[in-house]
Amino acid sequence: MLVEIGHFSLVLVLSLSLVQAFLGLYGASSRNISLINGANRTVILAFAAILFAFMALVYAHLVSDFSVKNVVENSHTLKPLLYKISGTWGNHEGSMLLWVLVSIGFAIALVLRAKTLSPSLKARAIGVQGLISAAVVAYVIFASNPFVRLIDPPFQGNDLNPLLQDPALSIHPPFLYLGYVGLSLVFSLAIAALLEGAVDAAWARILRPWVLASWTFLTIGILLGAYWAYYELGWGGWWFWDPVENASFMPWLLASALLHSAIVTEKRGALASWTVLLAILAFSLSLLGTFLVRSGVLTSVHAFALDPKRGIFILMILGLFTGGGLLLYGLKGASMGSDRGLFAIFSRESTLVLNNLFLVVASFTILVGTLYPLLGEAIYGRAISVGAPYFNAVFTPLMSIILCIMPIATFFTWKRAKPIEQGKKLILSFGLAIVFGLIAAFLGKDKPMSAVGIAIGFWVILGAIQEISQKVGLGKIAFNQSMKRFDNLRGSNIGMFLAHFGIGIFVIGAVVQMNFSQENTIALGVGESAKFGNYEVTLNQITSEEGPNFYSDVAHIKVKTGALNYTLKPERRYYPAAKMPTTEVSRKGNIGGELYIALGEPNFTTGQPKWTLRLYYNRFIGWVFGGVLLVAIGGLFSLSDRGLRIGAPKAKGVA
Repeated sequence: MLVEIGHFSLVLVLSLSLVQAFLGLYGASSRNISLINGANRTVILAFAAILFAFMALVYAHLVSDFSVKNVVENSHTLKPLLYKISGTWGNHEGSMLLWVLVSIGFAIALVLRAKTLSPSLKARAIGVQGLISAAVVAYVIFASNPFVRLIDPPFQGNDLNPLLQDPALSIHPPFLYLGYVGLSLVFSLAIAALLEGAVDAAWARILRPWVLASWTFLTIGILLGAYWAYYELGWGGWWFWDPVENASFMPWLLASALLHSAIVTEKRGALASWTVLLAILAFSLSLLGTFLVRSGVLTSVHAFALDPKRGIFILMILGLFTGGGLLLYGLKGASMGSDRGLFAIFSRESTLVLNNLFLVVASFTILVGTLYPLLGEAIYGRAISVGAPYFNAVFTPLMSIILCIMPIATFFTWKRAKPIEQGKKLILSFGLAIVFGLIAAFLGKDKPMSAVGIAIGFWVILGAIQEISQKVGLGKIAFNQSMKRFDNLRGSNIGMFLAHFGIGIFVIGAVVQMNFSQENTIALGVGESAKFGNYEVTLNQITSEEGPNFYSDVAHIKVKTGALNYTLKPERRYYPAAKMPTTEVSRKGNIGGELYIALGEPNFTTGQPKWTLRLYYNRFIGWVFGGVLLVAIGGLFSLSDRGLRIGAPKAKGVA
């Protein structure tokens, strides 16, 4: 019965979302405060209804209700509790239900939190958000219903994909959706501002925390996904330019550009039309990511649906909101009068504009590489592959330019900068970065370009350190006074420092990991040893173990390096219900890198079975994930800034 009520709640959500859209948009255009208040109350009702529907599906998974098709296809009575819960969104239908929950959740957050927003602008944003929620919940009801009952239910389920039965991937989709779908509210605020004719500094102040929240959640989601790919898939790497990885990375790049553009609009009243366009495009790429993952047009370990009919439905939603948003932008963009803020070629505004342009071009190059194989196959009728060589060749130079600009942007002043005078402040950072690059070139003589990457990483790190040092007067005033200034810094200042510092750490880690790591594949019988770099590995024994819903072969590998000895235990698991094997790697490392071992299949043709071992020594891999984590923490610090929660400034006139 609870399942049927959950299904009914979805229909109720559709009705309420349409009512929300009508009351919000018509109430704002007619300036009818009663209708506007009605739209706010409707959002609360819609959230209650979608929350009930979602919890009904969670309950069906928890109690293993195998009369529900979604539970049969994605659960099993022996599955651990965590994965019973995460199995709710670890499939196509449940993930789209989560999409709607997050969409309406952001709408209710706008109702409760954006108290400084004008009632009509808020109502329009709520109305547009209602249209988005209605479109997606209609898709769930008519094309991806998670509450379908089975006439003849089985006694047992098929289990969740074993690759998804992992702690990091259990929380990866919610964070990713908070980022993806959070951009829907950014889109709604942009469309509302176009309809209202209120694209100005005050609007940018309102927009910025929502962009920042979406960007931060998306960063965390991407980090969790990359970390999962690194240790769960057993391939030894953390990024593969997989189409689904690209689908989340492209909106992140545009959200990064949007975040900086919104700052310029807020501070200087400039780039307003550009900020609106980025808001539309960022959400459009989020919808495109949804289409790629759930349409069946591509194959990936991340992809869910394999039904082209569903893809057509999502494509229609993509066309409706992207096309509608761009059409409205074309009609209203010319009338936006806040793009009057003038600035010189050498200014902080110019560096941010340049940064934005390169971010957009970088995102476009990824889009081309992701879509070209799909279009090529449709046109030529044969599979076309675009792999890492393409992405590395076109993306790396663009990002290198962006990274070189970053420290300069933080030192340039608004409106007009004095490049020679302000450039002198960065001479020390630039000189030290060159020194670190030369050291890297000397140590890695056969990898000259890696030295350039390492120098750029240190340039970003040292620039961030020097910028924060200047703010607190380090070296110019007493140390205790500098610390007092540091304590009084705004959250946005600390957040920017952490984000830029983290990007520098990430760049160094990525360059070193990709250029100086080692790997080898060996076959060992029990009792046999082999050398791998500075390590001696010995296969002591193979044991058979049993988990809650899997069987596994566990290799006990003794590792000796210098005076240090320890044991690593990589596994090969087999999940009977899903009829699928997986690899569980074993790792041991420090700040300089880590030894990573994956267990392969045994070879019985040699008498004594020999087990395949894939060995990796991934240098600076902790810097890769640690750097991205610092970026996310920087976003959280910026969100804590009280300045984002107080009244918005009045729009500035002509500068």
